[in-house]
Amino acid sequence: MFNEGEIIHHVRDALGSVLVIDERKHRILTFNSIFEQSKIDRRTPHLPVHEYNRAMMLPAAFHMPARVTVLGLGGGALASAFHHLNPECTVHVVELRQIVVDVAREFFSLPQTDRMQVTVADARVALEQLPDASSDMILADLYSADRMSPAQSQRVFMDSCARVLTDDGWLALNYHRPPVPNDAWFRQLKKHFPVLLVFRSKTNNTVLYASKQPLEAINAKDPKLNVLERTLPIGWRKLMAKVSRLE
Repeated sequence: MFNEGEIIHHVRDALGSVLVIDERKHRILTFNSIFEQSKIDRRTPHLPVHEYNRAMMLPAAFHMPARVTVLGLGGGALASAFHHLNPECTVHVVELRQIVVDVAREFFSLPQTDRMQVTVADARVALEQLPDASSDMILADLYSADRMSPAQSQRVFMDSCARVLTDDGWLALNYHRPPVPNDAWFRQLKKHFPVLLVFRSKTNNTVLYASKQPLEAINAKDPKLNVLERTLPIGWRKLMAKVSRLE
């Protein structure tokens, strides 16, 4: 997959390798597998390249968060994007591996400001320790080299997310497959979040959005998407057109 790229950095820890690859204008983070954990354009590191990463920004169109929690750093595409989108927003990242944090800062321009807090910990433990209603948005993107973390499909994980989110908060989850209606996990999600939306990317990623509050759908031609596009040009209208409701 990376035949045309140049490995510019390679580091290991007990969990395996972390590689940084430059491929033309892009910079890629991979855990030594065929999968790209993160991808940026080196000229605009705050703009996510992967469509599913961009899609995980969409809840901001419904409710602009002041406090964002990002579970799983990768190269920091989501954290950097929210840091740029809202100058009043504080971003709290939870990442399992210190070397991933180091690489994101050195090679992917992860902001190091008072508004960017990074905790090196297991996301499940960190979630349990966060106060009730302390986050307006949780973005969960927990993946190893080749699979989604089992934590994201556990009912206790959903319980913790619901507790940590404010009453008008949003959960965006990069899930490994389309949800199966009426299975135990889906029922648990629906119990906490009566409004569920879904986005399916061109690469078969499934992004689930969960809201505690009823909402009005946003038309892809809504002017507010143009306002967001001027600040963070990721194709908000095109992304929103691919969102559908889960019943």
